[in-house]
Amino acid sequence: MEIIAGVDEVGRGPLAGPVVAAAVILPDNHTIVGLRDSKKLSKIKREKLFPIIQDQALGIGIGEVDVKTIDKINIREATFKAMQIALGKLPIRPTKALIDGHPLKSQIIPNEGIIGGDDLVDSIKAASIIAKVTRDNMMDEYGNIFPEYGFEKHKGYGTEFHMNALKQYRSTPIHRRSFNPVNKHMPTFNWLSEQKRIGWMGEKLAALYLKSKGLTILEMNRSCLPYGEIDIIAKNKNELVFVEVKTAYKSNPDSLDEKVDNIKLTKMGHAIQHYQNQVEQIEDFRIDCISVILQKNKPFFKHFEGILLD
Repeated sequence: MEIIAGVDEVGRGPLAGPVVAAAVILPDNHTIVGLRDSKKLSKIKREKLFPIIQDQALGIGIGEVDVKTIDKINIREATFKAMQIALGKLPIRPTKALIDGHPLKSQIIPNEGIIGGDDLVDSIKAASIIAKVTRDNMMDEYGNIFPEYGFEKHKGYGTEFHMNALKQYRSTPIHRRSFNPVNKHMPTFNWLSEQKRIGWMGEKLAALYLKSKGLTILEMNRSCLPYGEIDIIAKNKNELVFVEVKTAYKSNPDSLDEKVDNIKLTKMGHAIQHYQNQVEQIEDFRIDCISVILQKNKPFFKHFEGILLD
């Protein structure tokens, strides 16, 4: 029996965020109604179809290529790479893959490119929806880390709001440096210092660091007056993580640890209690501290987990 996988990608055009591809194997007798190219579906419709596809598909594979790789190999090659990864992550190996657009040259699975396939082939339509919703969810979380940029709204595309944010705040670590509008607005250490954004950037980098460790970033800079603010609120499985971030640039990095003293921890404890009263009662939580040392090539992190309150 021939097993066909449909493959599509999303995220070629944005200035920020990864490119994501999906490979989907549907049964011939699937009962999914309303499959279309994801770009022609509303957000509500895509999100309704997403779990239905997951439920009926024989296999789904997701491929993600980050911005560093995009900048290194270019967006076209990154797109092909994401598709290759998606095919490789399928739980069963298809006998053939149908690719939206052009075929994959370096792929051991026989494949065929179909121009406009996301409007013609159900498995490609399903892959388009899976890839789109998956990437949108990623950009929503980046929106939590970088609320100034509105990623949850435009998903990294070059809208007027996004372009104005680039001019005001400069580019972030999730922007594609090889894209001209981003390259023109790269921050420097001097600029960050002049704009008093050293600590601001350290908090963003700490959040990305936590995300790379598998935590979900829920909120940044939660105001808990009169006790100050909580720099990062993250989730690790069923545990909430409240994070204090300290950043050093040109100063002694060892001095950062001394700044988180008993007075600071007491204030943080009160802030967490304030958060509990505002939002919800929390059974399982911990307090972390991350020291971020800004360096020329890449930042250095010191992560202290589960700090105890006196």
